[in-house]
Amino acid sequence: MPTSSSSLDRLAMTVLQPGFDGVAPPGWLRRALADGLGGAVLFARNIEDAGQTAELVAALREENPAVVVAVDEEGGAVTRFEAGTGSSWPGNRALGVVDDVTRTERVGRAIGRLLASADVTLNYAPVADVNANPANPVIGIRSFGPDPELVARHTAALVTGLQAEGVAACAKHFPGHGDTVTDSHLALPTVHAPLDVLRERDLPPFRAAVEAGVQAVMCGHLLVPALDPDVPATLSRRILTGLLREEFGFDGMLVTDAIEMRAVAALHAPGEIAVRALVAGVDAICVGASSPEGENVYALRDAIVEAVRDGRLPEERLAEAAARVLAVAEWHAAHAARRTAGDARAAGLGAGPGADSGADSGEELGLETARAAMRVIAAGSDVHRAVPLSRPPLVVHIAPRMSQAVDSDVPVGLTRELAELLPGTVGRTITAEATALPELSGDRPVVLVVHDAGRHAWVRDLLATAVQARPDAIVVETGIPAEPVGAVYVTTYGVSRASDRVVARWLTGSEETRSRQEKTAG
Repeated sequence: MPTSSSSLDRLAMTVLQPGFDGVAPPGWLRRALADGLGGAVLFARNIEDAGQTAELVAALREENPAVVVAVDEEGGAVTRFEAGTGSSWPGNRALGVVDDVTRTERVGRAIGRLLASADVTLNYAPVADVNANPANPVIGIRSFGPDPELVARHTAALVTGLQAEGVAACAKHFPGHGDTVTDSHLALPTVHAPLDVLRERDLPPFRAAVEAGVQAVMCGHLLVPALDPDVPATLSRRILTGLLREEFGFDGMLVTDAIEMRAVAALHAPGEIAVRALVAGVDAICVGASSPEGENVYALRDAIVEAVRDGRLPEERLAEAAARVLAVAEWHAAHAARRTAGDARAAGLGAGPGADSGADSGEELGLETARAAMRVIAAGSDVHRAVPLSRPPLVVHIAPRMSQAVDSDVPVGLTRELAELLPGTVGRTITAEATALPELSGDRPVVLVVHDAGRHAWVRDLLATAVQARPDAIVVETGIPAEPVGAVYVTTYGVSRASDRVVARWLTGSEETRSRQEKTAG
């Protein structure tokens, strides 16, 4: 018997995961949830503080208790919950530099507790990409590193930590976005590696995530000719069903990256992308931006329903996709119920809600990790020749625009942290649109902050000019290190409040020098 129109509409709504505007659910979103909308994605624009976020999620669940509430909370540069202050954790590359899987699992648990406190279902993390290409414009420090075995073990550890707190993890961007020179937000990247390289380099972290029991995988908008020369991974049945499902044995929820990204949006209309992705084996369609009244969400629903009616999308495939979305919701609900029961037992023992004597302090764990990842190279024989700072410096941020995965309003943190310790600290930010250096002469110490200077010729040129004018400048690289320059060269391997705070404390002598973090260039 054919499925009724209302039931088919509801199945189609179940596989959609849109973003929305505002810090409370707009009316259209409430109506869509009542109509069976299966997911909603939180961005920084939706989040003010912990209390408001919990109320927002509760309001979403009032309309549909089974809604999958998702967020990108990678730690480091990509943070939604802490976009206004910077992340409490330095991010994946710093974790890879430290290379302590127990610490990575602890960080996963700490992030999981943050999200669980707001009843978030799904974290679009960890990034399981192997950053094999130093010129990669969108992955970089979001990856644990360039070594497949390292990335695999830390991917599994973060999955384990997140899911131990009842938040579903999502390994991304399958089958691997690390060897690209194009940002998929802007155009379609191509991974040119042969099949044997893909199997040895890019795929092991995803296999490790599957073996660790990851609840979800996000596919990347990537053309990978060795796996499918015809269509991007998002639309490839060979890659999503043949490789991930049948070979790797993954039976969890497979979600797209945001379908408005130009990598796929330039190829097809949104409804067509959704239909083709579902046919290929996807279970959930991520839509980062929504129309003011949700028109695009209902248009996607209608396109999916029409494809079923036309026979292009088997109804069984749509039902299977919806069931996998609901399975993630059920998994989260079961963990949330156990957490609530545990809180009640703890309260009965006088420990208070959420008590856990073994739980890490998120802030302290983040600072410890940032401290362990920081490296210092001095130009002379004495690292203390230029530090600690004893007077308020001029901090010059030479700031290329990071990828669109990173919120543009994440604060310039090192200036803020130094100003707290050395009142009178002055900050200047230079962008690609306004590249004039401020006056660097005088007695004020100079700190130059760059990100991925090795990838940006204009940043390298400005940095060279600034160091020539002030050979005593301290240089802080927050991305992938290049050739050390300046009197002291500090690398953090991360963009975060934790990294900024550790560097500021070290530069001002508030942090004890750790010899293993320092080495002297002869």
